[in-house]
Amino acid sequence: MSSTPVKPPNEIHRAWWKESSVYQIWPASYKDSNDDGIGDIPGIVSKLDYIRDLGVDIVWLCPSYKSPQVDMGYDIADYYSIAEEYGTVADVEKLIQGCHERGMKLLMDLVVNHTSDQHDWFKKSRSSKDSEFRDWYVWRPPRYDENGNRQPPNNWVSHFQGSAWEFDEPTGEYYLHLYAVEQPDLNWENPAVRKAVHDIVRFWLDKGADGFRMDVINFISKDQGFPDAPNQDPDAIWQWGDRYYANGPRLHEYLQGIGKILKEYDAFSVGEMPFVKDTDEVLKAVRYDRNEINMIFNFEHVDIDHAPWGNKFKPGSWKLTDLKAFFERWQVFMYNNGGWNALYWENHDQPRSIDRYVNPPQALRPAAGKMLATVLALHAGSPFIYQGQEIGMGNVPIEWDMGEYKDIDCLNHWKGLLEHKPTDTEAQKIARQEYQKKSRDNARTPVQWSAEPNGGFTGPNVKPWMSVNPEYTRVNAADQVKDPQSLYHYWSEVLKLRKTYLDIFVYGNYKLVDRDNQEVYAYTRAYDTSQALVLANWTDNDLAWDAAAHNVDQVKEVLLDTYGTAGASRERFSGGQWTLRPYEAVVILLK
Repeated sequence: MSSTPVKPPNEIHRAWWKESSVYQIWPASYKDSNDDGIGDIPGIVSKLDYIRDLGVDIVWLCPSYKSPQVDMGYDIADYYSIAEEYGTVADVEKLIQGCHERGMKLLMDLVVNHTSDQHDWFKKSRSSKDSEFRDWYVWRPPRYDENGNRQPPNNWVSHFQGSAWEFDEPTGEYYLHLYAVEQPDLNWENPAVRKAVHDIVRFWLDKGADGFRMDVINFISKDQGFPDAPNQDPDAIWQWGDRYYANGPRLHEYLQGIGKILKEYDAFSVGEMPFVKDTDEVLKAVRYDRNEINMIFNFEHVDIDHAPWGNKFKPGSWKLTDLKAFFERWQVFMYNNGGWNALYWENHDQPRSIDRYVNPPQALRPAAGKMLATVLALHAGSPFIYQGQEIGMGNVPIEWDMGEYKDIDCLNHWKGLLEHKPTDTEAQKIARQEYQKKSRDNARTPVQWSAEPNGGFTGPNVKPWMSVNPEYTRVNAADQVKDPQSLYHYWSEVLKLRKTYLDIFVYGNYKLVDRDNQEVYAYTRAYDTSQALVLANWTDNDLAWDAAAHNVDQVKEVLLDTYGTAGASRERFSGGQWTLRPYEAVVILLK
C-alpha cells in the first residue's frame, strides 16, 4: 500500500462528539426495578456500570415523557414530566448524574414534529376554531368530490397506514398526522410553537442533559400548499407525500433556531431524517459550520430489504454490493465536505442486525455479531449501539402469533390486510413472514440480562409488558460479561481500538476495496502515512482473498481479529493470498 500522506481536503474539525460512541436505551424493555413488568429509569441507573464497561461515551434515552403510549412514548402529552411507569424527573436527574460520574453523557429524545392528542396544546387547539392554540397544529378544511362526498385535504399516506388526515367533527376540519391518528403534527410556521420547543430544549439542557436525538426532524417544515402526491404506487389509495413534507422550505431556518441553543451548551445532536438522498440537502443540516445538527441517521441501508414504493412489509432483495455502495457514497461525501456520519445497524425501529444482514447458523451467530461490529464501528462517523446488540440479541421467534406483537405499524398493516384481503391466505402468510423479519417489535423485546426466568429483566413471577425472547437461556449479558471471548467484550475491544488509533479510525479517510466482491467487505482508513485495512468475510464458509491484487498485502500488524487470535495471526497474512474463516473480520495496520 502506498505510503503517500493522506490528509483531508480541508482543515480537520475535531470535536468531542466525533470521537464518541453512543448506546441507545428503550426504557420499557431495558430493566425493571420494581417488578411491574415494565422497564424504568431506576433500572437503567442500576446498569450504568455495565454500560460504562462496554466503553461507550454517550447514553441515549428514548422518550420517557408523560404519554398515553399509543406509539410507545413518541406520542408525548407533557414534555416536562416523566411517564409514571418509568419514574420521575428526579430519577432522570439521578440518571444524568450517574452518567456524568462515570464519564458518560446523556442524550434525550426530542419529539417535536408531533405531540399526543392528549397534550394540553392539542386539546385546546381542537376545542374551537377561535382558540389561541388553533394554529399550533395543521388544520385544513375538507375537499369534496364530484358527488359531494367529503374528502381529506390531500392524498398523503400516514406512516402507520391509511390517510394522513383525520376529520374532527366538532370543528368540521381535518388535522394532519403523519403517524398515528393520536399524533397530530405541530405547525412550525407558528412562532409560538418554535418558542415552546426552544423552551423545552433549554429546560432539559439546564437539567444537565448533554444533547438530543431529534425524531423525524426534517418533517417539521411542510409545503404550505399541501398538494396531492403523484401516484407512485398504483395499488395504494393513499400516496407518499414525502416530497412535500420532508426537507421543506423552512427546515434549515428552524434547525438553526435549535442549533443556536445547542451551541450555547456545547450540546450534541443527531437528527432522524427519513427520505433524504439529496447530498446537498444533508450537508446543509450537518456541515460543521452550519450550526444546525451534528449528524443524521440515513435510512438507505435499513430500507434495503423493503419492496418498491416504501412497502416495508413486502419482500425485498439486496446484495452485499448494494450495502457497500451505500456506505461508500456517504463515507466519501461526508469526508470531503465537512459533514459527519451516524453509524448504526440497529435501533428501536429496526430488526436485529444478525438476522437482517447475515442470518447465520446458530453456532456462528457470535462470529457474525463480531464481524458486524467491526465493519460498522471502524467506518468514519460515530457508532451507535442499540441495547442488546452488544450481546447479539435476535429477532422475535418465527412461532409468534399476532397476539404477541405490540408495534402499531405492524398491527395496523395486519388489520388493513384482513379488511382488504380477508380470504387471501398466501398474502397473509407472506405478511406474517415479513413481520418476523422487519417488525419494530424485533428490537423491543426485553433485554436478556441472565438465564433466570424472564431473562432477569423483571421478577420471575411477573408478566413482562412484552414477551422475552426464549433465546435468553443461551444469549444473555451475565454469561457474556464473564466470558472474555464474548461479543460484549469484543464490542469493547472495537471501541477501544477506535480511540487508540483516533487519527485513522475517527479522522482518517475511507476507501472501499474490492468493490464488486459479493462475499467480502473490505475498506481502508488512512491518515497521513498511517493506514489500516478492515477486512470481513460475509459468508459462513472459509474463503481465500487475493490481497496482492488490491495492493494491501504489506502487513505491519494485525490489530484485531474476531476469532481472538490477532497476536498469532500475522503469519496468515504474510503472502498475497489470505484465508478468512466463516464471518471472520480482521483489522490490519499496513506498512
